[in-house]
Amino acid sequence: MIGGNESCTAGPIPVSYLTCLTYILGEWTGVEHIEDYLSYAVYLLWVLFPLAVVFLLPGVLVILFYTSILLLHIYKRKNELKEAYSNDFWDGAKQMLATLWDGHGRIWHGYELHGADNIPEGPGLIVFYHGATPADYVYFMARLLIQRKRYCHVVADHFVFRLPGFKILLDVHGVMHGPKEECVSALKKGYLIAIAPGGVREALFSDEMYTIIWGDRKGFAQVAIDAKVPIIPMFTQNVREGIRTLGGIKILRSLYERIRLPIVPVYGGFPVKLRTFVGEPIPYEPNITAEELTAKTKAALQALIEKHQKIPGNIFRALMERFQTQKKED
Repeated sequence: MIGGNESCTAGPIPVSYLTCLTYILGEWTGVEHIEDYLSYAVYLLWVLFPLAVVFLLPGVLVILFYTSILLLHIYKRKNELKEAYSNDFWDGAKQMLATLWDGHGRIWHGYELHGADNIPEGPGLIVFYHGATPADYVYFMARLLIQRKRYCHVVADHFVFRLPGFKILLDVHGVMHGPKEECVSALKKGYLIAIAPGGVREALFSDEMYTIIWGDRKGFAQVAIDAKVPIIPMFTQNVREGIRTLGGIKILRSLYERIRLPIVPVYGGFPVKLRTFVGEPIPYEPNITAEELTAKTKAALQALIEKHQKIPGNIFRALMERFQTQKKED
């Protein structure tokens, strides 16, 4: 076996492989004292590596989404599985993906779901605060399906339907564009629907202060009134500490308002503690207006944030909560 300090070329003075490689690079490039540049490059790599990691880790979620899509295509090709599920051909696929995402939530975030008993047996409209990504909602949906055998549809922004390869994933999970008529019809059929009124704007431009950004949106309230269903507020603790955005940069906000595409960079992917809290339902009232119900829902969601989230959010504290058994009162 050749040792690391042995000569890489024949000669009276043995040199290490690193010295030999440096010499060859210097001869090839014609740069004198190339070892100084290499040392500086190694130093930069060492300094910038943590920064690169925090921008690359969110890509894990993208990989999981496309893994889910791949599994759905494989499932679809296995026609013999169709006979295994009498109610719906995709039931088995939904259970499979729920297991995948719930496993990721458990391992990476120690994910917990509290207050699931507040979700009615019949139809209802879940209104939640939107983090930088919808990962917490996916964890919630997976845990609800596994534990309660309930499936929750969700209303998504229009750009989601233009993502390459996502069609089968959206179709299988019944993701909705969000027209009021479609939502009212689904609720009247007994479905459970979730919506984040803040949408992409809240996802990108809220921050560690957990500010609710709804603007003048009240269509969800009118949907609940027309369908005569309760509204259930929901919030995930530390959701903005897991992944954050650079939405505080004004030019990015201006660019989004102009082109309406979520091009704001995100960073993080930290394994912080995530706990989803489902609040008490706001019952249907026949004489309430959409404006009044919107205000009531916003107040209920704000109360969940104040009760379960330390503000401003702190990444280190959220990481340490992975190792704490005590938590804020449900």
